[in-house]
Amino acid sequence: MGESSTDDVLTTLRATYQRLAAAFDELGEARATLQSYDDDWSVAQVASHLGSGTEIFHHYLDAGTKGEPAPGGEINPPIWDAWNAKSPTTQIQDALEVTASFLDAVDALSDEERERWRLELFGMDQDLATFLRMRLSEYALHTWDVTVALDPASTIPDDAVAWVADGIGMVVAWAGKPSEKQVSVEVRTTSPERAYHLDLGPSGVSLSPSLDDTDAAELSLPTEAFVRLVYGRLDPDHTPASVSATGVDLDLLRTVFPGL
Repeated sequence: MGESSTDDVLTTLRATYQRLAAAFDELGEARATLQSYDDDWSVAQVASHLGSGTEIFHHYLDAGTKGEPAPGGEINPPIWDAWNAKSPTTQIQDALEVTASFLDAVDALSDEERERWRLELFGMDQDLATFLRMRLSEYALHTWDVTVALDPASTIPDDAVAWVADGIGMVVAWAGKPSEKQVSVEVRTTSPERAYHLDLGPSGVSLSPSLDDTDAAELSLPTEAFVRLVYGRLDPDHTPASVSATGVDLDLLRTVFPGL
């Protein structure tokens, strides 16, 4: 997708937030405890997770703006406890409010503040666009966890998928689990087009640009489906008919990526 633009990432993040707000509006208060895609969470608990995470990220945003170090993990438990104590309808309402506040705070930054924004976070020196992409990835996947409860055919929009896919290599290395079987896979995706080389085996999982390895197994699928595979959301009931795997078992890949 090229160089990250803060404005472009922010626009996509705001659109994703609006999609989530529309889904909660359609659900209504009576269905706040409806089961989300995650077996362990209702849609309100998904909202609580996003709300608490956004509250924590607002602290990070302020630190980067002020040129201060990121706050430590000690700020997290009190925030999580406060969100867990909320009622389901309040979890949803407050999650939308805290996200709107976060997005407005980014909008309010001057061009100079955006340019000089830096933060050492999760072992990486991040600029503002990279920081927002992290929030977008979380929001895009968990929004799908909610929208798919309303529509089993729901997908992640292409604009969000493109940003998530461009950072998917780091997620693969972190989320992928070792496999007894050593397999190399050339991955070809569409909408948008991407080409990767996936290696899995006893030592773990890695993703690199395509090697055009003609001896490797082949996986062809929409980029949206590949993103959901890596995040553990490509079960058989939510796998597009266009997905094609040759020389590798799709169920093996599902085992390698159990979910985040």
